[in-house]
Formats: sequence, C-alpha cells, structure tokens
Amino acid sequence: MTHAITAEAGRVSVGGVQYYVAAVRALLRYCHLQGLVDADLSAAALAATGRRMSLLPRGIGDHDAPALLHACDRRRPIGRRDYAVLVVLLRLGLRAGEVARLRLDDIDWRAGVLVVHGKGGRMDRMPLPSDVGAAVTGYLQRGRPSTDLREVFVTAIAPIHPLTREAVGGIVRRACVRAGVSPVGPHRLRHTAAVRMVRAGVPLPHIGQALRHQGLTTTAVYSRVDIAALRMLARPWPIGDPR
Repeated sequence: MTHAITAEAGRVSVGGVQYYVAAVRALLRYCHLQGLVDADLSAAALAATGRRMSLLPRGIGDHDAPALLHACDRRRPIGRRDYAVLVVLLRLGLRAGEVARLRLDDIDWRAGVLVVHGKGGRMDRMPLPSDVGAAVTGYLQRGRPSTDLREVFVTAIAPIHPLTREAVGGIVRRACVRAGVSPVGPHRLRHTAAVRMVRAGVPLPHIGQALRHQGLTTTAVYSRVDIAALRMLARPWPIGDPR
C-alpha cells in the first residue's frame, strides 16, 4: 500500500494524491467493517499534505561539504575568497544576500562577534567561530584586492566591486563543479548548517536563533529531518494473526 501511494505521488499533484489516499482509507475501513480484515488499517495509509511541513529541508552529503572546501585553491587569492565564502555559508548558515552585505565594520575581532544584516533591515549579532574567523582573515590578508570598499567580499578582477547575492551563488555552483558534487545553491548550505545542528541535538529554539528565524514555525520544519530518530518513534505496522 505504501509503495502504491508513493508511486501515485510521483505522477500526480498533491490534490490527486490526497484524493487517492482518501479512497484507500475508505476501502480499508470498509474491509474492516465487513469483517474482511481483523484490524482497521485506514490510519496506516500515508498522509499526503501540501503544507510546507511536508517538505523536508535537505543539506548536502556528509562528504560533500569537505569536498567543496578542498576544491578551493587557497594558493590563489580567488581561492581564498571562495573558501571563506563557503565556510561562512556552511558554518553560520547565512543567506547569500547576507554574505554579500557583510562589511568590515560588522566584524568585532576582539569580541569574536559578527553583525549580520538580514531581511527587512534586521541586524543580529552572532558569535564568530575561530575557523570562520581564520578563513575570513586568510582572505583579507592574502586574497582581498586593495580597495576602499567596506564590503568584506569583493570581485577578484578589476573593476573591483562588492559581490552580489548572485555572485555568491556562482561561487557555490562553481565549487560544486570542481568538487564533482551535484550542483546546489547557497540555500542548501544554509540547510546543511541547520541539519548538522539538529543531528547534534541542538534545541529547535537555539537553531531558530542561529538561523535568525522570526518564529518557531519556520524552524519547526527541521524537527522532521532526523530520520533515524523518527523511525524509532514510528508506529509498528499492524500484523494480523499468521494463522
């Protein structure tokens, strides 16, 4: 039954799957009422929903993140820049636009704090992990062109100007090509940071704070990410008497 429903989901809309599931449940309920099966199996049919919670956010593979970083040639200035951008995305879960808007004045090296300019003019202070600081420092000292611009990340070739969110996406996609990883965008790296926190047992409210979500509703989608934990909570399939 599960295979039939999932197969149906692959070829029709969410509404079509919901109609199909309703029909399956009605049939199972009828079979139970008619005494054809011992248990009411209608509740065992997979639910189909079009809500946001039905979509599991996916990060990149466990081996893909190191591959992306290793694909950056840090012997070259552009490689140091790309490496720093990827580290910021993977470790802090910043959005592409937030990386592009990051300014030199936003980093308090002494306090180890970073100011992030988020959506709608929102500003948040975040801890600056040592590995992120080292990656950014490596770029600033040995990779960033001499310029009066205050944005941290700038183009490597003249005319020098700040990176855009699209340019940040290009850095991620080119790193995927070099690493032989399936192409993804910057937001998948944000999901990767969140998924790692979930698997490390970080409480959802803390994950929401790290990702700067405006409410727990947005963060709650990550509660469904840890498949291993979900399997332990899943109800056993009802089995009839083998006789």
